[in-house]
Amino acid sequence: MAGPMFSLEGKVALVTGASRGIGQAAALGLARAGADVIVASRKLPDLEQVAGEIRKLGRKSLAVAAHIGRLDQVQVLVDRSVAEFGRIDVLVNNAGTNPVWMPALELEERAWDVVMNLNLKGLFFLSVGVAKAMMKHGGGSIINVASVDGLRGEAQNSAYNISKASVIMATKVMAREWAQYGIRANCIAPGFIGTRLMNSRWEVDPGNKPEIVRRILLQGVGEPDFMTGAMVFLASEASAYMTGQTVTVDGGYMLT
Repeated sequence: MAGPMFSLEGKVALVTGASRGIGQAAALGLARAGADVIVASRKLPDLEQVAGEIRKLGRKSLAVAAHIGRLDQVQVLVDRSVAEFGRIDVLVNNAGTNPVWMPALELEERAWDVVMNLNLKGLFFLSVGVAKAMMKHGGGSIINVASVDGLRGEAQNSAYNISKASVIMATKVMAREWAQYGIRANCIAPGFIGTRLMNSRWEVDPGNKPEIVRRILLQGVGEPDFMTGAMVFLASEASAYMTGQTVTVDGGYMLT
């Protein structure tokens, strides 16, 4: 039963922030499970490389340059995806940013807006657009990428913490309102994963890394590929009776 339950054969997935890190790992993981994959981020050359890797796996792929924090580009992304593939069965909302690491008392409005526009506003309205497309084909699965920072709240990370906590609540709202259309919405909360975003955190506060690593029970800082199993599970029929949930993939960090 394991093979068919986790298979994504015949499915179309859209992954944002797919040019590197968790998004790239998710796109390739979904392709290996059988899905055709649309990959989106701001820089097309990087995306084309990922799309090429997906095609080498025998799947179809489309690379679309889009800034998820700009709603006019969000709708273009949805329209192009549906025009090319006819449907969207899986959405992975992975695009995110954190340009500032500072206490809340020092946070400026501009930095707040940059974080919220991409991490929350763009995620929500892309989900709305994709949900409307999913409704026409009996439903689908939306997977939002939050963070353990949205559950615990790390120091000097206020806007990002709040945005990721909001992603968790947005997931619950989607799950409640869209279940009637056959749409499931779940959330993955990664822990400390070796991505460019995480590396920027160490650059700001290198002395914090040893303490963080010490508190991770399994394998230290994780790799983007560690998210792939949870992504395929939430995208597939293996999680057919699951919605509105947040799956923490953190190597045990939240237990310490």
